[in-house]
Amino acid sequence: MDRLQAMEVFVRVAEAGSFTAVADRLNVARSAITRQIAALEAHLGTKLLARSTRRLSLTSSGSAYLEKCREILAMVEAAEGDLAGEKQAPRGQIRASVPMSFGVRHLMPLVADFITTYPEVSVDVEFSDRRVNLIEEGMDFAVRISEQIDPSLVIRRLSRSSLAVVASPDYLDRHGRPKHPDELLQHHCLTYTLGSSLGWNFSVNGETQSVPVKGRFRANNGDALLDAAIRGLGVVREPTFLTSQAVRAGLLEVLLPEYSTTELHIYAVFPGTRYVPHRVRTLVDYLAERIGPVPYWD
Repeated sequence: MDRLQAMEVFVRVAEAGSFTAVADRLNVARSAITRQIAALEAHLGTKLLARSTRRLSLTSSGSAYLEKCREILAMVEAAEGDLAGEKQAPRGQIRASVPMSFGVRHLMPLVADFITTYPEVSVDVEFSDRRVNLIEEGMDFAVRISEQIDPSLVIRRLSRSSLAVVASPDYLDRHGRPKHPDELLQHHCLTYTLGSSLGWNFSVNGETQSVPVKGRFRANNGDALLDAAIRGLGVVREPTFLTSQAVRAGLLEVLLPEYSTTELHIYAVFPGTRYVPHRVRTLVDYLAERIGPVPYWD
């Protein structure tokens, strides 16, 4: 039995919670995976996985062994990857999950340039605003945009953005220009369905104030909300990476800038404590360098 290969299969099964999912991902029969796990358990003399009709779960021995396997595999991959990286250009497949609007507008041109620069790399991108489970879905990294960074995550900062409240000149001529966040209660506000349901936060007299905005149009996509605002349907609060171009073109006006101080972090997050392959690190570094710490859209 190849011990390292068995460890890798065990880690995959433990993380996916399924023999079938791992077999499909590796393009082998399910029976081959179960045999490898059974042989590993026999070699160790203990059960690593508890089988049920719905899902696999780790035994106490399995949990302890999983962490050791991750450490060993990470060290092996790091040693081999760093040596290979010193000698050759990145190669292989990268799977990434990126936010829909930010990904299409700002990341896709950079990914296209990266593929052109490194012809031995292939990139599989999922454009989605849902927060994927990187391990279960086999992603190498995800790009996330948030006000807060989870300190438990393994991340690489890419850039930043901020939130701007905007509306079309036509809408504002018809409904007036709010001078205080409270005045948004009298306006049609276009809201993002995947965001907070508590309202829009503003800094008022040094304190955070939440305004429970409402309106007749909601969507789970930033570009759809931006288009609605340009068409004069109401006021929207969106990241500057979406609004800046329309503001410069005179299609939208920025409102309440003295009250809106929310900064957004744009970062790449990696699955668990695994070693990040050379090809993935190269792409993420490339994105960070091209976007810049002070982003081009500001």
